[in-house]
Amino acid sequence: MRLLAGEPGAREIREQLRSLRSAGRALRARPTHALYGPLGELLDAFGAERSAARDALAAALAANSGFSGAVLREGLRRGFSAWTAASLRELVELELRTGAQAATAAPPGRRTARELLGFETTATFLAGSIPMPTLLEVVAPLALRSPVLIKTSAGDRISAHRIAEVLAGIDRELGECVRVADFAGEDAACTQAACGAACVIATGSDESVAALRARVGSSQRFLAHGHRLSLEVLGAAALAPRELAGWAERIALDTSLWDQLGCLSPIAVYVVGADLAASARLASALARAFADAEALLPRGAVPASALARASFELAEAEMRAAGGSPVEVFRGSGASFAVVREADAALRPTPLYRFLRVHPVADADELLRALAPLGPQLACAGVAGFGEADAALAARLLALGASRVCRPGELQSPPLSWPRDGRPVLRSLAREVSSELRD
Repeated sequence: MRLLAGEPGAREIREQLRSLRSAGRALRARPTHALYGPLGELLDAFGAERSAARDALAAALAANSGFSGAVLREGLRRGFSAWTAASLRELVELELRTGAQAATAAPPGRRTARELLGFETTATFLAGSIPMPTLLEVVAPLALRSPVLIKTSAGDRISAHRIAEVLAGIDRELGECVRVADFAGEDAACTQAACGAACVIATGSDESVAALRARVGSSQRFLAHGHRLSLEVLGAAALAPRELAGWAERIALDTSLWDQLGCLSPIAVYVVGADLAASARLASALARAFADAEALLPRGAVPASALARASFELAEAEMRAAGGSPVEVFRGSGASFAVVREADAALRPTPLYRFLRVHPVADADELLRALAPLGPQLACAGVAGFGEADAALAARLLALGASRVCRPGELQSPPLSWPRDGRPVLRSLAREVSSELRD
């Protein structure tokens, strides 16, 4: 892997964008079946139950991703399982064809045809080390006939190249519509060159997203995916003796996959309408579930800084417990996980890498008050145990700011159509245009 750098790297990136503009002319002339067919094959190549492409990607990532091989294999399997050719057809029908091409109301004798068009070029700045978003950031612009430049993240220099290679093997000309650039995020020259695309997508911390936004002109489309987090919410029915272990296993799975590092990884569990004894039973069940998960999905490398943060938070929790607060701490062997049963709903830092807090709340109103500060950053909530009230609570969490609500155990398997950050997958990357000239 060769990192581009400085002005020579910037020149190469500008050349990549010129090449994409040229390839884009043929892309926009493609018949629909010649576009969605190969893109569907690409999704199926990674989402199939038995997938050589997915296995090869997991093997390539194993050396440098920081994740264990088991976490890579299971995380990719679950993450890609719902991303298929069929789901792409459903997404296109949902966002692009339902009313998008219809003539709008107009004065008698004059009708306006509206259409959605992709941008001449799209550039995506990736972040983090989880591979699934990379596949989506390749497929979505191409589905709108926009060729794409992918800037890889420091945590994953592999996935974009592998996905581009698989696409080129399916359809060589469509593969020419994807370029991958490896350069450091702090390289100003390369960053400015990549921001020359007509549409720029930025993923990462709020600070890095803001820095990219400042480089994009007012005539360009800028789409930001900043810091997001997820959580789990359990009602009394999920804490019944026959149910508790199963939901604990599902929550431990959601947390263990990707070592709690993605925006769909829960940082806390809120127990609604249960007393401290019930939340203590859940915390104990979660500790057992994490121990079982460690045997199947061992945790990967943990930075020293994260270990230090976890040690500090555990010591602080134990000090509160020693002072009489009804706090309990559960530690895994070798610090492989930590569960803290909190006494209240107060927000506290989460060091990640399988560190989970369990918070009791009296009712749904207290839950929403506790989560209000997190609303703008809330990606997904796993909800169970409220019976017929599940849907009502889901509606309130969506109104608070979440863009997805699902069952515990399903957080790491989002559908292709998930409107991440409350925005449509395809339409947010498109221009809506109209013509009053009809044949």
